[in-house]
Amino acid sequence: MLLVKTRPIIFLIILPLFISCKQQPVKFKLDKEANAQMVHILDSIAKLNYNMDNPFSPEAQLAFFDNEIIKAGNNQTRIAIAKYYKAEALLKLGREKEAIPLYAQLPKIPELEMRGLTQTVEEEYALANLRYGERTNCVNNHMAESCVFPIKGAGMHQDETGSKGAIAVYDAILKKHPEDLTSRWLINIAYMTIGEYPQKVPALYLIPGLDTDRSGENIKPFTDVAPDLKLDTRNKAGGAVVDDFNNDGYLDLITSDWSITDGPMHFFINNKNGSFTDITDQAGLTGYHGGLNMIQADYNNDGFVDILVLRGAWMPGPFGKQPLSLLRNNGDCTFTDVTIQTGLLSFHPTQTGVWKDFNNDGHLDLFIGAETSNPYDPQPCSLFMSNGDGTFTNVAKEAGCDITSFVKGVASADYNNDGLQDIYLSTVMGKKVLLKNEGVQNGVIHFKDVTEEAHLNDLFVRTFPTWFWDYDNDGWPDLFVCGYQPGHNSIAYTLAAEALGKPDPTASHMYLYHNNHDGTFTNVSQQAGLGQSVFAMGSNFGDFDNDGYLDMYLGTGNPDYKSLDPAKLFRNIGGKKFVDVTTAARVGNIQKGHAVSFADFDNDGDQDIFAEVGGAYLGDAYFNSFYLNPGQNSNRWISISLQGIKSNRSAIGARLKVTFTENGITRSVYRDVNSGGSFGCSPLRREIGIGQADMIDEITITWPGIEKVQTFKNIKPCRFICIQQDSDNIREENLKVLGFKSQHKDMMACLPVQATIK
Repeated sequence: MLLVKTRPIIFLIILPLFISCKQQPVKFKLDKEANAQMVHILDSIAKLNYNMDNPFSPEAQLAFFDNEIIKAGNNQTRIAIAKYYKAEALLKLGREKEAIPLYAQLPKIPELEMRGLTQTVEEEYALANLRYGERTNCVNNHMAESCVFPIKGAGMHQDETGSKGAIAVYDAILKKHPEDLTSRWLINIAYMTIGEYPQKVPALYLIPGLDTDRSGENIKPFTDVAPDLKLDTRNKAGGAVVDDFNNDGYLDLITSDWSITDGPMHFFINNKNGSFTDITDQAGLTGYHGGLNMIQADYNNDGFVDILVLRGAWMPGPFGKQPLSLLRNNGDCTFTDVTIQTGLLSFHPTQTGVWKDFNNDGHLDLFIGAETSNPYDPQPCSLFMSNGDGTFTNVAKEAGCDITSFVKGVASADYNNDGLQDIYLSTVMGKKVLLKNEGVQNGVIHFKDVTEEAHLNDLFVRTFPTWFWDYDNDGWPDLFVCGYQPGHNSIAYTLAAEALGKPDPTASHMYLYHNNHDGTFTNVSQQAGLGQSVFAMGSNFGDFDNDGYLDMYLGTGNPDYKSLDPAKLFRNIGGKKFVDVTTAARVGNIQKGHAVSFADFDNDGDQDIFAEVGGAYLGDAYFNSFYLNPGQNSNRWISISLQGIKSNRSAIGARLKVTFTENGITRSVYRDVNSGGSFGCSPLRREIGIGQADMIDEITITWPGIEKVQTFKNIKPCRFICIQQDSDNIREENLKVLGFKSQHKDMMACLPVQATIK
């Protein structure tokens, strides 16, 4: 038994040890030619995607229909149809002021009425007004409370023109179609934006209780400080990764934008003083457009976290055949594109993938889920196995995992605790896929489809985000999958139906599968309080109240402009059930929610939430949010960074068991090292709540691919520590609490004391 004294008097001795754990000499330099080569490829694809047949190119559609109006001459039918589609394009481009007068005249055109488009035109006319209200208020005069549901306070519209125009049109629609729940949902939102909900909503249209917190939980509201920190970039849908990219111990942020034409990345470096600086240009990332999602890992084991950018998702046919980009961290705050030289260059539509060491050789491999929208043009999933020299080989077919489906989410964990990392896929084709890792067979890793025997084929429904997590801390990874199938093809309709107590049976829900410890799962969604519809895209999990049980934040929506669906925060109550605390927490942004990251940005011990917000079109671009956690209680925590030696350097796949005694009861918390959900990335360091315990009895680490475990006893909480594989030392980092416009907890209770290491 080795006794390590970590009292403040010898802190200067310990600090260099920690630095040696984190800092590495710079091995690479920025290769501008390699980056320029990828930027050229992206620019070429952007030109091809400017095409009126591309549903996500309203710029091309507007030009086409303007020309159609000119060419139509006196053909009134042709003119009417062209004006209708021109108005749609203007709406998608955020040019509502131009679209509104065009929509105003369209319902009166007989040619459109003959084609049964009158109601559709009226609905889009109302939407144009509603969106105009958002533009003149939430966009042009953006503030932290803008578009946070229920809308109140500073989020109220000062310019009421758009909302009142929308109310007038929705009123006319509902008089003719009182069963139209989509319009009913949206008219309630419109009244809310001008402070007239519920008192002035006509009784026939009112959806009561939308502004009421029914959670019964004592939650302190989060504050969106993105505008103060200049992290509120306005973008379309995109990815986000929070991690320490320069190895100084402080968390940085990288974001992306899915537009291959003009959607930039942003690299925000943490200045360690409560501010961030955008160093995108210096980092060599200018021109890196596109990227609906990103995932991080130290793929080459050099001690620096690298980034994989995923592109092409949702795009049909040739428009989605875009390359991913592997960006090597050079260690000096620059990145070099090594996609081609590592053998990863491929052109399949994707937004989802996962890094794991599938054959336990100490090198990270990469599984990519691809989207097949046309059965005559299959886009199989890829499994890039590391060659051990920084290059990869795709062995998906030989490994039995070249799944062909419209894959939207990929998660990986050792679900059966056999020491091998398995893979789960969610799809919008309705099929779920669980691939069991059977190890190396005849020199090649092999997977077996065990979906049916694992009892995961209970429902055939469209799904999107997914992850493995141990939500009840029993030591076995459970599975969360979020449905993505609205009833009546409208998210707004489903939300209204559910709020009125008449849930639509055709709509999907959230699905929580409990691990039965025998290779099978049981759907416990209803028992866990997750039986409602939430149409999540970017989502992730974390422990925002430090009670040791994992909570989750779900960013919501779809490309449809009618999908004003508040994001959701669910609190885990003792590993038994989940409660919707969105209203109390003030995090229910109704704009399109994409990548989500849970992270303790300000080093005060509780996790904050970063959310990339924005939709598929320019008119749906919005500002990102950074919800600062005010601290929910006096619960304690430990932040652990792991460094693999024989295992992969990022320690991805390592399993932590943290045991402590709280109020006389001994319990354990289980965490795997990963970046969280399948859309958005939290840091790889583990931020673990331990409730009211004042000492951690034991930390046990099971390293990936290694049978030997490491055990550390009697660890004082409220610290940032680093543990290196096979080392008996706990290295501590003295990180400053950063002032992000918040009152922080007293850190004096978290001074280091002696720890015994076994």
